Amino acid sequence: MELKLNRPICFFDLETTGTDICKDRIVEISILKVYPNGNKESRTWLVNPERTIPPQTIVFHGITDEKVANEPTFKELAHQVHNIIKDSDLGGYNSDRFDIPLLAEELLRAGVDFDMKNRVSVDVQTIFHKKEERTLSAAYKFYCGQILENAHSAEADTNATYEILKSQLDRYDDLENDIRSLAEYTTRKVNVDFAGFIAKDKDGEEIFTFGKHKGAKVEKVLDQEPGYYGWIQNADFPLYTKKVLTAIKLRKLNNKLA
Repeated sequence: MELKLNRPICFFDLETTGTDICKDRIVEISILKVYPNGNKESRTWLVNPERTIPPQTIVFHGITDEKVANEPTFKELAHQVHNIIKDSDLGGYNSDRFDIPLLAEELLRAGVDFDMKNRVSVDVQTIFHKKEERTLSAAYKFYCGQILENAHSAEADTNATYEILKSQLDRYDDLENDIRSLAEYTTRKVNVDFAGFIAKDKDGEEIFTFGKHKGAKVEKVLDQEPGYYGWIQNADFPLYTKKVLTAIKLRKLNNKLA
C-alpha cells in the first residue's frame, strides 16, 4: 500500500556519538523524501561531529573518527538538511523520542530555526510496539519478510522504516492511510517540547513535568517566580525546551499588552 499524502513526508535516521540529546552529535544522517505523487529522493551524509566518537557507539554503527575526519560538520550541512525537510512532515523509527529532538538541537545550534508547529510526525516504532513489540530488524522481517542487511546504517534503517510503514498499512485495516491520523496514533503523550519537560494538561494548558513545579502551569510559575525562567535558560536543558519556554513567556507578555 502506498502512502496517501497531501504534502511530502521525510523519513530519516541518525547515527550519533551517543544518546544524550543535549550533548551528543550526529555522525550520519539519511533522509528519504516521499512526495504525494509517489516520487522519492534520498540523501545521506557522513558528518564530522567535531569530537571523538566513543568506542561503544563505534561498535554499534561502525562509524569511526577516521571515517568522518574529512566530512562536513553539521553546521555546514544544516541549511541543506533544512531545505529538504522544511515543507514536509517527518517519519522515523523511535523518531519522536530521539531523532527529531536531537535533529532539532543540531539545527538550533547551527542557527537554523526549527519547530513542529506546521507539521506532524509518524513514529513507525510506536505503531510496531502497539501492534507487535519488536526491534527494527524484527519488524522488517515480520512485516516485509526480509532480513535487514546493514542494520544500524542510517540509509538501510531509513529505507526499512519506509517499507515497514507501507506494510503496516496493508496489514492493519484500522490504520488510516493519512499522515495526520498516523501521527495521532503514534503520539505517546502531549508534550510541548521534544524532551517532555513541558506538556499540556487536560485543559490544554502548558505545565512543567519536572522538579519543584511539576504539574504547575507554566504561566503561573513565570508570574510567581520570574527567576525560574532565567534558571532554565542558563541550565543544561535542550535548546528546543528553552525556545518553547521563551515563546510561552513572549505570548503571555503580548497578551498583557494587547
